Amino acid sequence: MADPTTPLLEPSKNAFFHENCPGCKQDRRNQLHLGIPFREFFFIWIVALCSALPISSLYPFLYFMIHDLNIAKRSQDIGFFAGFVGSAFMLGRSLTSIFWGMVADRYGRKPVVMISLFAIIVFNTLFGLSKSYWMAITTRLLLGLLSGLLGPIQAYASEVCQKEYQALGLSIVDTSWAMGLIFGPAIGGFLAQPAEKYPNIFAMECLFGRFPYFLPCLCISLFSVAAFIACLWLPETMHMHSECGPEYEHTEVMEAPPHCPNLKGYGRETKQRRWFSEQSILRNRLLMSSIVLYCIFGLQSTAYTEIFSLWAVSNKSYGGLSFSSQEVGLVLAMSGISLLVYQLVFFPCIAKHLGPINFTRVVAVLLIPLLASYPFMAKLSGLDLKLTVNCASSLRSIFSSTITIGLNILMNNAVSQHKRGAANGMAVTALSLFKAVAPAGAGILFSWAQNHQGASILSGDYIVFLVLDIFGLVGLILTFKPFLTQPGTEEITVTT
Repeated sequence: MADPTTPLLEPSKNAFFHENCPGCKQDRRNQLHLGIPFREFFFIWIVALCSALPISSLYPFLYFMIHDLNIAKRSQDIGFFAGFVGSAFMLGRSLTSIFWGMVADRYGRKPVVMISLFAIIVFNTLFGLSKSYWMAITTRLLLGLLSGLLGPIQAYASEVCQKEYQALGLSIVDTSWAMGLIFGPAIGGFLAQPAEKYPNIFAMECLFGRFPYFLPCLCISLFSVAAFIACLWLPETMHMHSECGPEYEHTEVMEAPPHCPNLKGYGRETKQRRWFSEQSILRNRLLMSSIVLYCIFGLQSTAYTEIFSLWAVSNKSYGGLSFSSQEVGLVLAMSGISLLVYQLVFFPCIAKHLGPINFTRVVAVLLIPLLASYPFMAKLSGLDLKLTVNCASSLRSIFSSTITIGLNILMNNAVSQHKRGAANGMAVTALSLFKAVAPAGAGILFSWAQNHQGASILSGDYIVFLVLDIFGLVGLILTFKPFLTQPGTEEITVTT
């Protein structure tokens, strides 16, 4: 509910309202609209989903794609080369996330969203048409360079609604990623190599027979075309002015309205003052601590995704599960469905009572024994194996998502609104660097493990999941003082 002491942004009553400013109009809608902004949340959902699909759809068929590109001389080396394809996107995103955050702060969130969606349409399609290993890496790198969705859409989620719905808006971003974990692996697993899986529909001589990994990429690109058209009606939240009304002349910075950052303590936005403003973010202890944790758990999650997809399809003689790409896609899709149900039904209530920090600690503790149990699953077979793998994968997705949402809430509430875009850009850049290292490192580690089965103490597959647990343990330790300190209370209202 809008604060009755806050003046509504009406041009007839407030000198700082600008009729042609999209940010002023959005602020006025936020004050007048007392409920959940479903239309704006729909745009957040569809954009975040488009960002997730090109990433999650890759893993079910990546092993087979690298095999067909004939870059690996031995099957044990496929994981090594697959890791670099998975890293290319994150490397590209890490190089440009701050740039896209600056563009979003300067020209608005909408232009960045539109450019990024167009990049997905073009380069995800070209990736599906790759006939060489280097073409695959290049298209993924270019896709990452032009991917500016995550930072702006997280800032947008906190700007498009009232503060009481901020946590819900941020959780929608992660919920959309959960849906990406449902549809992405299903699309990649069931639509890759269609001429082999569905010979009655697709001939080997047709386009999808000559390019066996084009169909899943094409489906995602077509969905992005629909999202691109829908986002033509995306409301902008960026304020296109810097003037404030005289009633805020002596207002403290933390009491400033969201569209008036240039108040006491800031002055005019010269280049020098903007530089100091950005530098102050680096001195925000809670923000920096949250970003470090965000990167550690993000690295663990990305490495797990890479390792699980390679481990599941590798032969049982190498400690794997001998799954097909369809079976891997089904496991990941079921994990996404479980995660979606959890986030919509259980997460808001639990998070409201525990708070983001305590909840993060609880699931970080539970994640350690869960990952340690994975190598033992290779000893199972039949229905027992499939049920166990599905349950473990679903729990892992739930735990990882809970940690991500909790840290996102901490990061977005650690800074004032006019610094949120830069803070999210910094977080995405750091996270992308870690996620760029994770697939390559995981691929190298997995390739080493394939060649060190049957060791006297711990065989290769046990070492792989032990390394993942080490990262989880480090992250858990850093959630406590003195590293992670919180100013005041950590409770964040979660509204359903």
